Amino acid sequence: MNHVFHNLKSLRDDMIKNGWIIDSFTFKYKNINYVALVHLPQRNEEVPKYALVRLEFINLEDISQKLELYANVVKLLIDAKTLREFLGIQYSNNLGDILIQFNHHLAKFIPTQVSTNKSKDEKEQIINSLSINDSEDPKKVYCFGVKRNPLKKNGQPAMRTPFNDNKTKYLRTELYDLLGKDKTLSFLFSSDPNKERSTEDIIKSWSEKKIQ
Repeated sequence: MNHVFHNLKSLRDDMIKNGWIIDSFTFKYKNINYVALVHLPQRNEEVPKYALVRLEFINLEDISQKLELYANVVKLLIDAKTLREFLGIQYSNNLGDILIQFNHHLAKFIPTQVSTNKSKDEKEQIINSLSINDSEDPKKVYCFGVKRNPLKKNGQPAMRTPFNDNKTKYLRTELYDLLGKDKTLSFLFSSDPNKERSTEDIIKSWSEKKIQ
């Protein structure tokens, strides 16, 4: 069996190992630039059998043009018509060959490990996705504090969401390195750049709260 997307398994495994739920890569097809978001399926998500990851293709010439699909090492789990219409491929008798060629083309761009060295377009789409999935305004990118999550009904501390976790890892790496190990803390973001605070200020404020 042709494992054309063999890099996806390596990437998925690296994401799990290092606590990432989202990664990205860019590719170009028919003179159009795309960002591809790679999502680890989350709890309660209905995932097709044999799927490894969920992919989200975003057309950078019109970011409202998006296509979500699942994939494994062998193929993209989507019908040919939906894929070709999104990519602007005309129907033809050799459509199967064209889609196979696209798969091999796409596979060249898939990384084997997560990298935080992202282009501006990639970072914007990653943060946008993380914010929306966390029921937050995508414009909230300015970190101003941290809070202890309340206890759940069973008395156990609530953990921060994986979306808040990854958003902070991308936007405030230094702060995350200092406080991120405590999963009962959530990081606070605002859409107002004037509210953003330095890592030193946030740490100081949090330390004072713990003393009180």
